This record gives sequence, C-alpha cells and structure tokens, in this order.
Amino acid sequence: MSENELYKLKFPIGEFQMPEKVEDFVFQDWLETIQSFPERIEMETEVLESNALLWKYRPNGWSIQQVVHHCADSHMNAFIRFKLAITQDSPEIKPYEEAKWAEMSDVLDNDIEDSLMLLKGLHSRWHKVLSSMNSEDLKKVYVHPEYKKEYSLLDALGTYAWHCNHHLEHVIQAKEASGKYN
Repeated sequence: MSENELYKLKFPIGEFQMPEKVEDFVFQDWLETIQSFPERIEMETEVLESNALLWKYRPNGWSIQQVVHHCADSHMNAFIRFKLAITQDSPEIKPYEEAKWAEMSDVLDNDIEDSLMLLKGLHSRWHKVLSSMNSEDLKKVYVHPEYKKEYSLLDALGTYAWHCNHHLEHVIQAKEASGKYN
C-alpha cells in the first residue's frame, strides 16, 4: 500500500483546516456536528456483532471499539478544557497519552455501550454550553503545554467538530473493509 493510500485511510476527510473567517453557517454546522455525533456513531455501530467491533479502518490502526472508546475519552477531555477556559484565565490543560489510553482494559472490552451512553450525555451537556457562549467566550483560550500553544475555544470547537466526522468516517471505513486490515 502506498504512502498516499495510507494517508487517505488515516485522514479520510483530510486534516483539519481552520477557516480564516468562521461564518455563522460554519459555526452552526459545528454545533450541529457536536450535537448529532452520538446518534450518528451509534447508528453506524448498532448492528455490528462483537467480532466486527475488532475491525480496523487501516493497517496498524485502531479497531471500531477503540475508536468509539477514544471518542468518549477525547471528548471528555475537550469538554473539561472548554469549561476550564470559560471559567479561568488561559488555563494550562493536562495532556493525555491517547495511544496508551487506547490499550487500556476498558477500551479493549468490546462492549461499547458505556462509551455510547457517555457520549450521549456528554455531547448534550457540551452542546448546551456551546449554545450559551457568546463571541467573547469563543475568544477565550487554553494553553496546551505539549505544543506550547494557546487554542481559542472557537479553534477547539472547529477541531472537535472535525474530530467527530474524522472518527465517524473511520468507523465507516472499518465496516467497509470488513476485517481486511486486521
């Protein structure tokens, strides 16, 4: 498999690119993505047998179950980062080792129901917070110590909306591959 083919499997919707100017329709699309993600990922996984949850979306990639559990882990961290940035002045967030988290016993368990339920409640609360934010709130930042960079909440919102679609597409790819990359 060529490097280009592997890249397309890794980034099926491309890498996130922050628009120079975020139009209202883009912002609304991001809010809708955050709100609808749990339902969309549940629809993609609800008919899968437990062995299908082990299918990978690319060679050396994560399984469907790892992707679902990763989304729950990642989005919990994102929600906390948003709340920290809203309530504190440029807080430094705590990074985590997502690859190591993807190998923990709770993630290797092919029962994804807990993570699907978590995503439903989490995204509902996240959407409520996002919907109540004003333009000044969206300018607030958190500091990522690993990258030594400030991220505005508007940038983070765009990134996590992309993250939802990115991993949803991974689940779809894995289903289409039907175990080809295992």
